[in-house]
Amino acid sequence: MKRSFAIILGAALACLVILPGAAETGAATADSAGSASLYDAKGGLLFPAEYRTWIFLSSGLDMSYSADSSAAGQHVFNNVFVQRAAYDSFLKTGVWPNGAVLLLENRGGATNQSILKHGQIQTGEVLGYEAHVKDARFKDGWAFFGFDDNLKPATEIPHTASCYSCHQAHAAADTTFVQFYPTLLPVATNLKTLSASYLAETAPKN
Repeated sequence: MKRSFAIILGAALACLVILPGAAETGAATADSAGSASLYDAKGGLLFPAEYRTWIFLSSGLDMSYSADSSAAGQHVFNNVFVQRAAYDSFLKTGVWPNGAVLLLENRGGATNQSILKHGQIQTGEVLGYEAHVKDARFKDGWAFFGFDDNLKPATEIPHTASCYSCHQAHAAADTTFVQFYPTLLPVATNLKTLSASYLAETAPKN
């Protein structure tokens, strides 16, 4: 299964292609808030195997940035995690530190489970992982990565991909979709780090 979302990390990443069938184990780790230990010798991003111990930012269900899109088939939850040190830094500054990794986990959704008769719950089925990494080595200081089924070190998604321009045009703070993270949007608002494009996009219409 492939699904397109505009998230991710902010979660509905029409900017990124979600890779199907990823497993949760058997990968190298990259859990440091600094950038040096995030990569292998060839520059591939290591899968952060301990990401479930990171700060949970938010979750969306069947998110899409296309007004006319219809989510057919399996339901998908988009869960976003970031290292604790990066989260703490954002609380103080309203922007992400170098080495911040926002990890998007896509999980299947289901109903009629156990005693559940209405609504959706997340299942154990992981459909894919994406990462949005802040690092001065990249053009504009950020890069996207997608992990394949075996969670080997991921290669950088080319900067010609639409995820970059989408985040530049619509992200609330520091090229990330902070507008979808309810604990962080007030922080960026109070610290006045909201992007000019986001402020213009959300300004009251006369």
